[in-house]
Amino acid sequence: MDIAKIMQDIKKGCAEIIGEQRLEELIRNYYEKNENFFVKAGFDPTAPDLHLGHSVVLNKMALLQKHGAIIQFLIGDFTAQIGDPSGKSATRKPLTKDEVLKNAKTYEEQVFKILNKEKTVLCFNSKWLNDLGSAGIIKLSATFNVARMLERDDFEKRFKAQNPISICEFLYPLLQGYDSVALKSDIEMGGTDQKFNLLMGRHLQRTYELGKEQVVFMMPLLVGLDGVQKMSKSLGNYIGITENANDMYAKILSISDELMLSYYELLSDISFDDFQNLKKELKNSTLHPKKAKENLAIELVDRFHSKEKAIMAKNEFDKIHSANELPTVIDEFECENEIWLAKALVLCGLESSTSAARRSIKANSVSVNLKKVKDEQMQLCKGDYVLQLGKRKFARLKVK
Repeated sequence: MDIAKIMQDIKKGCAEIIGEQRLEELIRNYYEKNENFFVKAGFDPTAPDLHLGHSVVLNKMALLQKHGAIIQFLIGDFTAQIGDPSGKSATRKPLTKDEVLKNAKTYEEQVFKILNKEKTVLCFNSKWLNDLGSAGIIKLSATFNVARMLERDDFEKRFKAQNPISICEFLYPLLQGYDSVALKSDIEMGGTDQKFNLLMGRHLQRTYELGKEQVVFMMPLLVGLDGVQKMSKSLGNYIGITENANDMYAKILSISDELMLSYYELLSDISFDDFQNLKKELKNSTLHPKKAKENLAIELVDRFHSKEKAIMAKNEFDKIHSANELPTVIDEFECENEIWLAKALVLCGLESSTSAARRSIKANSVSVNLKKVKDEQMQLCKGDYVLQLGKRKFARLKVK
């Protein structure tokens, strides 16, 4: 087994690995001694609706499973039942145990589209943090000083700006680090924004004399469809992993050529060598960017749906955009009497408000019966209409 080659593929797209030599040793031991190793990743039980940004870490975890990893999929139910002390969301309320379990079930339904269920252990940190007790919490807090805690980027900025930081907030990185002690994790994975907390696990494993220090494996944050901000539901620049095949395919085709390479590196199962060849083909113009995007879209839709649905999504996309034909299935609506176009767009669910509809009409994004409309005061009288917003949203409206 070529360990160097395996390491090359594992490191593809990675932002930083602390303890790379240990990672290589773990993989070598798997192939030479049949020893598995444990990879921890923590997930917030308050937000189980995953998008492709979340899948960056999950994809790398799935790759590690092929080379000996047992994934410790950690649900932070202990902290979720306390509430959010960060000051970022005063409205976030503590969750009940039933709510946490419900969200965890939703996670399971989504993550096993990527992870191997037989090589994944679902963990809840209340199992050991509830038993830690007051004495254990005080002992844990004594393992780290305030000066070191203020080295965390957001703490440092808030301290300099004289914004309040609660003692509870200092406990959260310690509790996350203690999870690594309780689970005896060999590797912890997360985004680059989690570096401080991930390193805490190494510190506490050493402090509690576990006999090892976990490898810290960090992946970049995936940029969203806008090409600027990180992928986020709140920013609307995301692709949900439960979205229907047609929408997922179309959204991937909409990304820029520059963003496409980042998506290949962070989301595709393509090997390191094949990724280098892809970049060369694009640079030499032997592969058209649109074809490369089509291949990526088919791979991702296949992963979350099926190969059959991926091909159907491609055919549907080509039918609409290349052949300038209507989608096979269009939602149908009815209304009584003449209706203002902006209201019709809201009625059909194409826009959220008439003001948003007017902005879309002004931006030349609205078509009626396949013809662009510029008159934001347009009235639709008796008849049948096909309304279109942008390239992907359609509705049929019958005005009686």
